[in-house]
Amino acid sequence: MRKSISVTFFSMVATLLVLGTAVMGFSEWVLFNRYFAQERYETLDSVAEVTQRAADYVVQQAALPGGDELAALSDKLVIIGESAEAYLFFTDEDGSVLITSNPELLAKETVPEELIAKVGEDKPYHVLSTLDGVLTEKSYVSVRQTRDAQGVCSGYLFLCSSGARLTAFKEEFGSNFFFSACIMLLCASVVTSFLMRRLTDPLQKITDAAQRFGGGDFSVRVEGVEGEGEVADLANTFNRMAENIQSNDNSRGQFMGNIAHELRTPMTTIKGFIDGILDGTIPPDMQNHYLQLVSEETGRLARLIQNMLDLSKLESGEYQVNARMFNIWETLTGVALSAEQRINDGMIELEGLTMDEKVLVYADPDLILQVANNLLDNASTFPPAGGTIKFKVENLGPEVEVSIWNSGQGISPEALPHVFQRFYKEDKSRGLHARGAGLGLNICKVLVNLSGGQIRVESQQGEWCQFVFTLPTCPPNPGEIKRLPDESGRPVPVEDPACLKPVD
Repeated sequence: MRKSISVTFFSMVATLLVLGTAVMGFSEWVLFNRYFAQERYETLDSVAEVTQRAADYVVQQAALPGGDELAALSDKLVIIGESAEAYLFFTDEDGSVLITSNPELLAKETVPEELIAKVGEDKPYHVLSTLDGVLTEKSYVSVRQTRDAQGVCSGYLFLCSSGARLTAFKEEFGSNFFFSACIMLLCASVVTSFLMRRLTDPLQKITDAAQRFGGGDFSVRVEGVEGEGEVADLANTFNRMAENIQSNDNSRGQFMGNIAHELRTPMTTIKGFIDGILDGTIPPDMQNHYLQLVSEETGRLARLIQNMLDLSKLESGEYQVNARMFNIWETLTGVALSAEQRINDGMIELEGLTMDEKVLVYADPDLILQVANNLLDNASTFPPAGGTIKFKVENLGPEVEVSIWNSGQGISPEALPHVFQRFYKEDKSRGLHARGAGLGLNICKVLVNLSGGQIRVESQQGEWCQFVFTLPTCPPNPGEIKRLPDESGRPVPVEDPACLKPVD
């Protein structure tokens, strides 16, 4: 049977309270018994000296006084006993009672020898007992020897204090302690129940939300859990997780729809063109034109599939980064040359490219080539006829900043925070490529981050858009690079980044 956290916690608290109360009660009980016994024995011993003279007198007389003298002695013993809240009696060396302050409390006239034998010469003997039936009730007893004129033990003085007060106190203490313990446990139960409700109610809400979320309801959120503390943090963390998962799920759903559309459209186009060529619908003089369109659509499919493969590798961590020093201008120029036909067809003007300048960065050339291709492809999509694409590279010391600027519609302020999100695709009217699947810019961000840089986007809607990314100029650990000699065989100065190459 599964126990809830409230039942478990309450049982634990109740057990601890009961054990704590029991230990406290037992400790107080023991301490009280010791204190009460010590107090009684000290009181009895304090009057021992007062009664010692009377005891010595009785013993030294060898016989009890009679008449008025006996009455006076008895009265004196009664006064002494009442002052100490006790009663006393004398015995001879054999334990036979000679005289007592309260005959009603004695059931026998002789104290057993085994008790007499326990009394020492120098100090009194203390015991809580009835003296084997000599006393009518259990009492605190202090016994000491009496001595004759020669100093020889000739009898014993018994000072007794009734244990009835202790018994009554024990009963009263027990009932009061039990009542107090019940009240304390009841109050503790109420407080614990209240606190547990405050703790378990939010946890139950989180549990219910988690169960619904696990059942596929990604819209569920934990409501009514506020304030500070671990439980509130847990609820907020759950809500953030749910929002992210729901957003990713929605994006994935949109992505799958986009992918299906992106795959279906070119496949339909390719099939239609090929069927037209095969059945003669397309005349022979137009077949080359339509075959060119088929080639373009096939290339588009290939790029889409490659992006999906790259995304899969990035997610699985299979992408290997092979960083080295290289000239970033060579990469940018090569990308621009590869897109020359498309740029010329769009009558786009390129500015800022140079073959004379050398700016070295430390990164994987293949990764940065893909980044540059994606950014240039995005930039060349939007400029109108006669538009412009500008390249700029700036050395900032520990890093190099690369920017690709294009004229055109730009990106709306609402879309800017989401540009690099995976599967995100803005409406064509707002400037992003409506035919894309929303992967290219996200892949750019991941690849730049893998290279140790950052990427951002800037835009003025209706006028221009600019993507800027940074790359390091040297490895994180300079020990990973070495100097290479120049063409003459002499070492190149360390200050020249051209001398840097990753260690094999």
